[in-house]
Amino acid sequence: MTSRGRELAGFTLLRIAALFVLLILVVILGDIIIKGTGAISWEFLTTAPKNGMTEGGILPAIIGTFFVTLITAVLAVPLGIFAAIYLNEYAVKTKMTRLIRLSIRNLAGVPSIVFGLFGVALFVRLFGLGTSLMAAGMTLGLLTLPVIITASEEALKTVPNAYRDGALALGATKWQAIKTNVLPLAIPGILTGVILGLARAAGETAPILFTGVAFYLPFLPDSVYSQFMALPYHLYIMATQHHAIEQVRPLAYGTALVLIILVFSMNLIAVILRSYFRRKAVR
Repeated sequence: MTSRGRELAGFTLLRIAALFVLLILVVILGDIIIKGTGAISWEFLTTAPKNGMTEGGILPAIIGTFFVTLITAVLAVPLGIFAAIYLNEYAVKTKMTRLIRLSIRNLAGVPSIVFGLFGVALFVRLFGLGTSLMAAGMTLGLLTLPVIITASEEALKTVPNAYRDGALALGATKWQAIKTNVLPLAIPGILTGVILGLARAAGETAPILFTGVAFYLPFLPDSVYSQFMALPYHLYIMATQHHAIEQVRPLAYGTALVLIILVFSMNLIAVILRSYFRRKAVR
């Protein structure tokens, strides 16, 4: 077989694999959309569960997911971005910095259940936060931090050194060069990594399982030290642990569809913001 034939065969296999994965995704999403659309209504989105979660809606789970993701963002995003700036712009290339980068990348691959157990030991017990929104948000912050640092550092690396050298040659300080020349060009990649990391955090169950999420709370959390309901855990209970699984299956599909829409919306926001800042940087 000629090189052209091997190339054609390789691309054909790649297309078949991509189509196969896409087909599986379409089947799964189609099943959730078809079975979940009927359960979604204004009442479903704006009321609390009732009658042992066999009726009512998912408002406390939506609000709980929003607040725990917000706490995660407040704690992880600034720290992650500044850590990436330090590692890429200020840190000297030594064995220590290589070890730090290796540790960060390894942490990004640690199973989420390990972060959950660590959150119990550190935030729930040692810091005395109890099972609460704050403990769960801080645990998810640790989970998201390696992703944000890695994505932000890679975005900073894509900015050519000429932008830094030009600003320094004109008398700017290193921070001024980073703020005015580097960050505007790196923002699209940074925002993409941040939102994708937060979207992952919003869909996680294991880290919040031990740190603050509740099985059934028909009211909204009144402080960051309250327990809360969350969409991923609510879906898990409805699909696997409920005493009347067949009865609540339509509600489980509705919850799954709402969670998918939430995660998809966050990913769509990342795409829109990336495109906007790229156009702005070109101008």
